[in-house]
Amino acid sequence: MELWAIFWRTVFIYFVVFFVMRLMGKREIGKLSIFDIVISIMIAEIAAFVIDDPHMPLMEGVVPMVTLVLIQIGLAFLTLKSRTLRLWFEGHPSPLIENGRLNEAEMRKQRYTLDDLAMQLREQKVPNIADVEFAYLETSGKLSVVEKEKREGVGKTGAAAGYPQIRYEGLPLSLILDGKVQDSNLEKIGKTRFWLKNQLQAQGVNDFKKVFFCSIDHRGRLYMNKKR
Repeated sequence: MELWAIFWRTVFIYFVVFFVMRLMGKREIGKLSIFDIVISIMIAEIAAFVIDDPHMPLMEGVVPMVTLVLIQIGLAFLTLKSRTLRLWFEGHPSPLIENGRLNEAEMRKQRYTLDDLAMQLREQKVPNIADVEFAYLETSGKLSVVEKEKREGVGKTGAAAGYPQIRYEGLPLSLILDGKVQDSNLEKIGKTRFWLKNQLQAQGVNDFKKVFFCSIDHRGRLYMNKKR
């Protein structure tokens, strides 16, 4: 009998949670803010307690879930009326790249690494950080990217475009990450630290440790971002 009770309680709670999530709105499905995630986790925990304990009255689980939904709907309505309240609950986008420059301070604040940035850019079919004008980390964790406009001469390669004569097949290679030289990637393009230092000195940088990020693409275009 207890198994049957658990079965029917599970079915009932499933429809209650389904109804509750529908009340929270379609926006919650594709875009969860921190506040929405907290509400969702609490609803899931309450549902688990109700299913796990057959002797627990169903209403002791339904009432808290409905209360949480009412809180969420009420705050959603208030945040529509007040931008200050909306920013307080949901936060605001974080600029990781501005005017083609990496925002090192904001990346550290968000505990967001260069590897994280490169991964999310690749997911949006942007293989080269040097091609990005603006990148914002949204409150949902999604990265919004605005690429640089195509300029005359971008398609040129090697010395014709003012870059070292290097060509290879593949994604852009990181040569310096947070002040540390990536020797394995230098080997892939057949270059040494001495060559890299000369390239940086031509751009007014005399120390690897002063470079936050440096990469080279398959056309030989060198992209460098100094530490702030």
